[in-house]
Amino acid sequence: MSESSRDGVQSWNKSMSARDRIRAVAETLREPRSVNWISEQADAAWSTTNEELQDLVDQGQLRRIEAGETTRYQPDYTRLLFEEIRTLIEENTREELRNELAAITEEIEEWQATYDVETWEELEQSLADGDLSSDELHERRDVITRWEESLEDRRLIKHALVLYSDVEAAREQMMDVADRAMR
Repeated sequence: MSESSRDGVQSWNKSMSARDRIRAVAETLREPRSVNWISEQADAAWSTTNEELQDLVDQGQLRRIEAGETTRYQPDYTRLLFEEIRTLIEENTREELRNELAAITEEIEEWQATYDVETWEELEQSLADGDLSSDELHERRDVITRWEESLEDRRLIKHALVLYSDVEAAREQMMDVADRAMR
């Protein structure tokens, strides 16, 4: 896979502004990148890219990293993690999260039984088996991708369930403060 298809966005919605394109690229970075690289990926002017990246740093959405004489930018992965957890809690009941966790676990168990492996890494090793047809190879590659994504989803859901009560309590406290302020 090419570097630019992993990081950044290749095709743009014609209605996206340069700043929207810059933000889209910045949100998908998997490693620190320079203003020049982001500008090129976003098909935006260097000055606009530099200005937008600075705004994203000021908002706490990106981190600036000094690498020698080059400045690079990357997402604030901690903030992204907590935003994902917060979204899970806000958009799902505790029961829905539990059900999704169970569904993910069942799916992984099915893959383990189907391919007689314990981990996606073991399934990946089976790709070297010379007896597999191209369809079987594609199927296994798809399962590996879905398995990795499922593990990440499961990790996020577990975090959300652990923090669910704390977030609910904080939300109730904010509503109580707002109610008292309106009296």
